[in-house]
Amino acid sequence: MKRLLLLGLAAAMMMALAVPASAITRGGTLDGEDHPYVGLMVADDADGNPMWRCSGALISETVFVTAGHCTFGAARATIWFQSDVQSQLDVNGYPFGGTGYSVDGTAYAHPDYIDAAFYLYDLGVVVLDEPVTVARYANLPTEGLVDTFDSGRNKATVTAVGYGLQAASQNPVKPEKTVAERIRMQADLFVVDTNGVAGIGPIPGSNSMTLSGDSKHGGTCFGDSGGPILQRGTDTITGVNSFGLNGNCAGVGGAFRIDREFELYWIKTFLG
Repeated sequence: MKRLLLLGLAAAMMMALAVPASAITRGGTLDGEDHPYVGLMVADDADGNPMWRCSGALISETVFVTAGHCTFGAARATIWFQSDVQSQLDVNGYPFGGTGYSVDGTAYAHPDYIDAAFYLYDLGVVVLDEPVTVARYANLPTEGLVDTFDSGRNKATVTAVGYGLQAASQNPVKPEKTVAERIRMQADLFVVDTNGVAGIGPIPGSNSMTLSGDSKHGGTCFGDSGGPILQRGTDTITGVNSFGLNGNCAGVGGAFRIDREFELYWIKTFLG
C-alpha cells in the first residue's frame, strides 16, 4: 500500500491522502493453498539489493501481474510462492532468494505510470527468468467486468489475496500493534465504487475502484500492494491492490482495475 499526497487532477478537486496498499488485516483468513498463483515479491535494484515487498499473481508460467508502484524504480524482482514464507525465513533466503525457494525476474511498469500520481496507472508486470509450475494460474478478466458487479456487504463480489501486514500501528508507544508476518491471506470484500479514487471520489473513466475494509471482515494493508483482487469464487483478476487511506490500514482501500482495453492489451504483450 502506498501513502502519497494526491494533487490536482483538476483545479476543483480536493487534495487527498492515499497510501500504496498493504496486507490482509484482522478479519481475513489464512489462504493456505486456495490461491497457489499468488506470490510474495521483493523489488531489487540493479545490484540485487532488496528495496520493498509487494504481492502479485501468476497468469502464466512466466508472467507475474502486480502494481506499478511495486515495479517502478525496480530493475529486478525476487518472488516466493509458498503460502507461509515467514516460518522458513532461515532457509528460503528472504529477502535475497537464491536458495531454490524463489524465482527472479525483470520488472516493468505500465507505460503511462507516474509515481507522483501512482493510482492512475498502477499496474506492473514481472517476467520470470524461468517458468514456475503451480496447481493453476490466475485468469485475465473480460473488458468491463467490474462494471457488472453489485455493491454492499451482503453482495461481497471480490476476494483480496496478499502477503501484507496483518495489523499496522502508527503509535510509537505501541509498536507491538504492528503485525507483519509474511503469510498469504485472503479476505472477501465488496466494491464501494467502481470508478473512484480514495479521498477524491468518483472520476469518470477512472481505472481505480474503492473497496470495503473493516476489522470484522478484513481489508488490505502494506505489503498487499499488487496482490490480486479476484472476482469472488473464481481465479479471475479484476484489479490489483493499490492504495489505502491511512497508515493504520483502516477503512476503505482501493485497487487499480485491469479490465480495460489498453491494460489487457499491455499485459498480453508479455504472454507472447
